[in-house]
Amino acid sequence: MEKHFSSTTERILAGAGILAALMGAFMVGYFNPVTGGFSLACPLHARTGLNCPGCGLTRGFHALFHGDVLGALHFNALLPVYLFIFAYLFVSMFLIAVKGRGLSFNIFRPSWIWSFFIIAMVFGVMRNIPVYPLTLLAP
Repeated sequence: MEKHFSSTTERILAGAGILAALMGAFMVGYFNPVTGGFSLACPLHARTGLNCPGCGLTRGFHALFHGDVLGALHFNALLPVYLFIFAYLFVSMFLIAVKGRGLSFNIFRPSWIWSFFIIAMVFGVMRNIPVYPLTLLAP
């Protein structure tokens, strides 16, 4: 089987994606989203007051970048899964930019993607139920 190498355009776009990700990570790490006010509010939370499955990720990543692992998990308990996905995509973009070939996406099996989607939806519902201990899931 012949291996596919990325075109020059794909490599440039991957490099631009790396720069954008690094700039975003710098912004999240440098500016405190709790007090800084630069980050965008979650549209679902702004309109309904409900926390979506991704609510707390920016605050969680800020805490993680400053070494506060427990604080990061408090903001979003699914943060380790999101971190794995973002890191995998970042490394893949880096490899595309440098070598012309990224990581295989065969590890993201459809059953795992659906499982994560279902877990995220259940998590999103549970963190909005105002009953202890479920209130601990809210950011």
